[in-house]
Amino acid sequence: MTDLAQHRLEPDALLLLLGPRPDGAVGRWIEDGLRTAIVDGRLSAGAVLPSSRDTATALGVARGTVTTALDLLVGDGLLVSRPRAGVAVAALRGPSAASASMASDPVPAPRPARAPSVGTPDPALFPRTAWSRAVRSATAGLPDSDLGYPDPQGLPALREALADHLRQARGAQARARDVVVVSGVAQGLTLLAGLLAARGAGTSAPPRVAVEDPSSPGAVDLLLAAGLGVDPVPVDDDGLRTDLLPDASAVLVTPAHQFPLGVVLAPDRRREVLAWAGAGDRYVLEDDYDAELRYDRRPVAALQAMDPDRVVLLGSVSKMLSPALRLGWVLAPPQLVGPLVEAKTRADLGCSVPEQAALADLLRGGAYGRHLRRVRTIYRRRRAVLLDALAAQAPGLRVRGVDAGLHVVVELGSRGAEEEAVRVLAGAGVPALALSATGARPGERFGVVVGTARVRDGQVGAVVRAVRAK
Repeated sequence: MTDLAQHRLEPDALLLLLGPRPDGAVGRWIEDGLRTAIVDGRLSAGAVLPSSRDTATALGVARGTVTTALDLLVGDGLLVSRPRAGVAVAALRGPSAASASMASDPVPAPRPARAPSVGTPDPALFPRTAWSRAVRSATAGLPDSDLGYPDPQGLPALREALADHLRQARGAQARARDVVVVSGVAQGLTLLAGLLAARGAGTSAPPRVAVEDPSSPGAVDLLLAAGLGVDPVPVDDDGLRTDLLPDASAVLVTPAHQFPLGVVLAPDRRREVLAWAGAGDRYVLEDDYDAELRYDRRPVAALQAMDPDRVVLLGSVSKMLSPALRLGWVLAPPQLVGPLVEAKTRADLGCSVPEQAALADLLRGGAYGRHLRRVRTIYRRRRAVLLDALAAQAPGLRVRGVDAGLHVVVELGSRGAEEEAVRVLAGAGVPALALSATGARPGERFGVVVGTARVRDGQVGAVVRAVRAK
């Protein structure tokens, strides 16, 4: 065994550690390969990994794919992220030490808390009183028949309430029978990806999905993990470049508030993406990202309203309430509902009934709407205070996106400025993401995606200093 402790691993050496690259799911390949190398001792404690940029170049993958894999290993305690020093292999206890301490220390150490992402809400604003009241009321009213295994499609009362909400708030063509309750958008996208992959089973090449470039690295990794191919399509100030859409089985879009650039899909491009879908038996996967958090006007209606037979609408309460609830929905074309319910059944048999009942109570009783109006006012103010400070103290920087959502993008001129901004913001407790990590072409654009939901007045100065750092 080669002792790598206190040494920085060369990028090319990763290929020897990871083994042959698979056709898909490269994020899982990186994560599993490093995990195995650490556990079996081929990577010793203290070994410093190459930068995510160098790793992405050596492996020929997107930088966001690398950072996602490393973050998961940091969360598992196998890697340690050290400011200014990089990511290193953590010290693991050997079997003998573990056995010796088993009697006195039988409970494993808790996993480190996951750092908040740039799109998560302020947990201090969670409506604890209203939620507790809804849980008590809804649970007390549940018939005995609802306390067995849940309906995998979702509690009928919640599907009815969600259909009403989506019709009123998003202009969607929604019926309860077309709603499938899932554990967030991530699960909804995973189930849909599995259906798309199954359609291409037995073909010479996997089905492909067009995705926005830049886009969410996590969403791209979910598609790759399902065995799908991914085709990045550029995004400009009018949203997805629909004139560049390839021949693919589906396209994943965030039309109401694009992540990360914050633009809205223009009306002509909304029509063009639907024409593309209709011309080739394709689907549009509409992630309703930040849709209800538009501050300067009424949010644009869901794309699903224009073609409910081709558009699949995905949403959740992760932005409005809390990602801890793990509740979301898929409003699907009728022909996909049955396969989705079967896939949901195989995945986990269905979502928690008491929590579904509580959300239905919030929606029907008006508490959800009141909470939304409250947080919209707070988030709008926090965003405005930050933007005013940037305009006054850093007037040369470009801040992208419409007045909406829980993040802003500040463009920067170099990778060094980007890395320094992310480092400073992390130290100040402000969620941040390197803009280059969201693109399919590393090095094409630099900047920082700043989560605004938790930025208090006292942190505004830190954000300004971070993006002004040279």
